[in-house]
Amino acid sequence: MGHSTIVFDAITFSYPALCTPVFDHLSATVPEGWTGVVGGNGTGKTTLLKLATGTLAVDSGHVMAPEHAVYCRQDTDRMPDDLEDMLVSGDKAAGRLVSELEIGYDWPYRWESLSHGERKRAQVGTALWKQPCLLAVDEPTNHLDARARGLLFNALKAFDGIGLLVSHDRELLDSLCDRCLFMDPPVVRMRPGSYSQGREQSELEEQSAEKERETSGRALKKLRQEAARRRDRASRAHARRSKRGVDAKDHDTKAKIDLCRVSGKDGADGRALKRLAGRIRQAHETHRNTRVVKRYDTGIWLPENRSKRDLLFHVPGGTMALSPDKRLSFPDLGMGPSGRVGVTGDNGTGKSSLIRYVLARTQLPEERVFFLPQETDPDQALRIVQKVRSLPEEELGRIMTLVRRLGSPPASLMDTRQPSPGELRKLAIAMGIVKHPHFIVMDEPTNHLDLPSVTCLEEALATCSCALLVVSHDHRFLERIATTRWHLTPVEGEDGDVALGVSGFS
Repeated sequence: MGHSTIVFDAITFSYPALCTPVFDHLSATVPEGWTGVVGGNGTGKTTLLKLATGTLAVDSGHVMAPEHAVYCRQDTDRMPDDLEDMLVSGDKAAGRLVSELEIGYDWPYRWESLSHGERKRAQVGTALWKQPCLLAVDEPTNHLDARARGLLFNALKAFDGIGLLVSHDRELLDSLCDRCLFMDPPVVRMRPGSYSQGREQSELEEQSAEKERETSGRALKKLRQEAARRRDRASRAHARRSKRGVDAKDHDTKAKIDLCRVSGKDGADGRALKRLAGRIRQAHETHRNTRVVKRYDTGIWLPENRSKRDLLFHVPGGTMALSPDKRLSFPDLGMGPSGRVGVTGDNGTGKSSLIRYVLARTQLPEERVFFLPQETDPDQALRIVQKVRSLPEEELGRIMTLVRRLGSPPASLMDTRQPSPGELRKLAIAMGIVKHPHFIVMDEPTNHLDLPSVTCLEEALATCSCALLVVSHDHRFLERIATTRWHLTPVEGEDGDVALGVSGFS
């Protein structure tokens, strides 16, 4: 069984800096084939992959899984240890992967100059070359253009072991996965079929639970109202059975009271009240045990801010070096206070280099520019968290409100020393928004974000008044927020050179 399935048996795990465990007696079984691991940022998806592959050890319980397991990290800063071995091995499997994923034989020697998309292909290719029984892949389509996503999908589709996939890419989940593990702590539930099918079933279950809770709540309220009426009647009956205050010579009244006591007529309400109390306890238990998922109101806003400058930057046409043997040529580039530019192009064409080149020539004060880089290294992440924790209470409150409206509970975010990449992304976006920027520059802003957060960000950017310069492989996202397109294309006949063209979105 351990070679054909993963079994999580009542596992408990917590990070030292967290007040509450990530998992508390979680149990699940994962069979062969691809299983999507889905849920909001901070629900423990990456942690589950690390526990499955032995990168982390559980506090209690057991994980039964194949020993030959490989975990592909979200980040691509570090070159895979076995990349060079794969490239020089000369075996058939290596040659096939190098060809399918278009991995360059010189990539180990210029890792720092590679795009994150190129690094991701090398990372996944190296993992597949090891032919593990268990492969856990964390957000593989971050940074990838449409063509590279196709290459990656074909390579992953051919894997015939146990696959765990964390992704916010609905198309990849639907195309690759036979089932999905929905993470919504404390509940983790396996649902058969694609992500879209599982999400639909999840929504139906949530709606049913909400109706059941409403029904049980109404029933409980009705029982309590009936109990209040019967208490009142029982109190009046008790008063009627009491001889206190009755004149000692009023024998008729005393006789009537004695008759009521013997017949028990006035005590019926009291006995009924006792029976009703049992029904109330049962109804309360039913209402309390009907679990309804708590959902935060989502949706962020950007304050009305526009620079009074006529021109935020102007870059005369020319060329810039992308590497010693590769150059990017561009026409005159400029942006007014309400400009909205989306930057597109294949991996490795220099999109990130271009926006940093433009940023260095921006004429705005630094505090009026919000730049969101494509990735944040661990040291930068730690500095961001420390900075947020040291903010005045009022400013911290504004940032945490924005984080909550992006779908992450602020309390758990501030509990941890190292937020997940998605939580860190939300924190960085919130910190940028509260600066009231005149110019927002974002490099692949939807990387690591869960699906509801992507929608929130898209709606906010679509209606903001400040200038935008955004790099993204998500064409629909850019169509919604931008009016001008800068597209980078390799120059035919020029080995490695790239040209920038300006157009509108269509």
